[in-house]
Amino acid sequence: MLGATARIETEFEPAHGEMGLGEPGVGAPAQTARFDAPPAFAPESPRPARPARRRFSLKRAVFAIFGTHLSKSGFRIRLAALLFGGLFLLFIGRLAYLGTKPNPDSLRREASQAVSAARPEIVDRNGQLLAMDVKVMSVFADPREIIDKDEATEEITAILPDLNAHDLRARLGAKKGFVWIKRDISPSQQQAIFRLGLPGVGFLPENKRVYPNGPLAAHVLGFTNPDNQGIAGIEKYLDGQGLSDLHDAGFKLTQESLAPVALSLDMRATHAVRDELVQAMQRFSARAAAAAIIDVNTGEVVAAESLPDYDPANPVDALKPDAINQLTVGVHEMGSTFKALTLAMALESGKATLNTRVDVSNPLRAGHNYIHDFEPQHRPLSLPEIFTYSSNIGSAKLALAVGVENHQAFLRKMGELTRMRTELPENSAPILPRRWSEISTMTIAFGHGLAVAPLQAMMAVAALVNGGYLITPTFLKRPDGFDKTSAPQVVKPSTSESLRYILRLNAIVGTAKKANIPGYFVGGKTGTAEKVVAGHYSKHKVFTTFMAILPADKPRYLFMTVMDEPKGLKEDGFWDTAAYNSGYVTGRLIERVTPLLGLAPRLDLPTEPFPLLARMGYGFANAPPITGPGDH
Repeated sequence: MLGATARIETEFEPAHGEMGLGEPGVGAPAQTARFDAPPAFAPESPRPARPARRRFSLKRAVFAIFGTHLSKSGFRIRLAALLFGGLFLLFIGRLAYLGTKPNPDSLRREASQAVSAARPEIVDRNGQLLAMDVKVMSVFADPREIIDKDEATEEITAILPDLNAHDLRARLGAKKGFVWIKRDISPSQQQAIFRLGLPGVGFLPENKRVYPNGPLAAHVLGFTNPDNQGIAGIEKYLDGQGLSDLHDAGFKLTQESLAPVALSLDMRATHAVRDELVQAMQRFSARAAAAAIIDVNTGEVVAAESLPDYDPANPVDALKPDAINQLTVGVHEMGSTFKALTLAMALESGKATLNTRVDVSNPLRAGHNYIHDFEPQHRPLSLPEIFTYSSNIGSAKLALAVGVENHQAFLRKMGELTRMRTELPENSAPILPRRWSEISTMTIAFGHGLAVAPLQAMMAVAALVNGGYLITPTFLKRPDGFDKTSAPQVVKPSTSESLRYILRLNAIVGTAKKANIPGYFVGGKTGTAEKVVAGHYSKHKVFTTFMAILPADKPRYLFMTVMDEPKGLKEDGFWDTAAYNSGYVTGRLIERVTPLLGLAPRLDLPTEPFPLLARMGYGFANAPPITGPGDH
């Protein structure tokens, strides 16, 4: 009821210690309290308010971080420092991880760059193998994965005792992802290293160059380094033709995908040449020797050897001073073989004919010196006689008749005054007079005062006998159907036939008789040049040359032998001139090699070998000679 007094009774048990003055008894009756309730219309006393839970607001969070109120600055700075510090630590940790963690792709890339690349096979003109690749196994290491480098060094050198332990330890301590331990190991060594179970040590198959014929044709083939890159000879030439560029560009070339390279060499002939040179060097105690055979109609070098040589598979001897290629690198005064050029020049210029006679009765003055003949005749000599008697005086007078400038022009046309370049990168420029004077022309006419590579002189003589075409020698096999007329013609056909006749005459009655092998109609010329020692010509050290063409009526091959400082033999009267050494060797080569090249000896020699000369009125060219000078 409104306004009535409400009585509320509440029963409760007082807590322990709140029982009043008396002691509370167990199970004491509950006390009853009475409260007078306020009237219904009286206002209730306010209760304490509970704080309202604020909902998350993105706007307030953004404002708290990025707001411009000064009270928020400290918080924002601490938060930014924390974030940037965390990012920096994450970045440093990632770099450290990448720097220490081996990268298989990177290791594979380094290994592929280190592994030796494939090279094409090299064969001779008949397809005989001269150089090839074989697969070998090499051992490498990733130093970052090797835990105990000292232990690894000790265990590996126990299996590979030829390794230097100090060097190996330094390599294993390098901060690289790939280092070679040893290349070209045996299968047993590979198995022993594999059983060690060393982390970071692995094996890679790679290519190794093999030369099955040992030192045969070493100066022509050249050799490669451990990475199978060409260092010398044809091997270096192949890299220069784009092989190395293809490898550098990432092309995965295999030996099967590369066509074999056919050389012009015939290895049967080359073997015979080397064998004869080895015997000749011992027989004549020569310092060096070399020989070559050229097809005069194609310029192909059919055989070439130079001693001392080396084994391309282990070319440690290639660095010795005497182990140069005497055919292309060594430059020498070629002696009387240059008289063939002098006579051809006189005929070509019109200053002389085969009937021209030159007075050689007295020595010829050259400055403060005099030019003498080896076998003085003290009478006028015909052009063929100047050649067969090897007259220095007659050759010098012919050159003077042509003139200094015309002499230079002719030799330049014949390729003797500039560097001759073939596929072999090893070559030398000729040594010319500092000032080309009349004396220079006189001495160069008989082969002194101008030094050229022997193969360079061969090129000129080949042009004199092949109809007049100057063909640069090549060590690569020519394609079938090569036409020599595509080469520049340097002398007339009549001049060429005249030289063939003179060379043939010299083999019958002159200085080339030791190489006149029956049945082959040989023509030839000797050359003996005193060597320059300490700025002066030595009387006891000579460089000898012999050149021979066969057959002289229709030349096919030009043979040349050179010997450096040969010694005279007792049975030869201790003569050290070309006829007794280089001429002797060339004769043996003709006898031994020509059957291998398909040239059989002719039982019946041609009755008119020089028909063009006969039509020009030189019928004597086809008549057998009667007498002639001796050997020298």
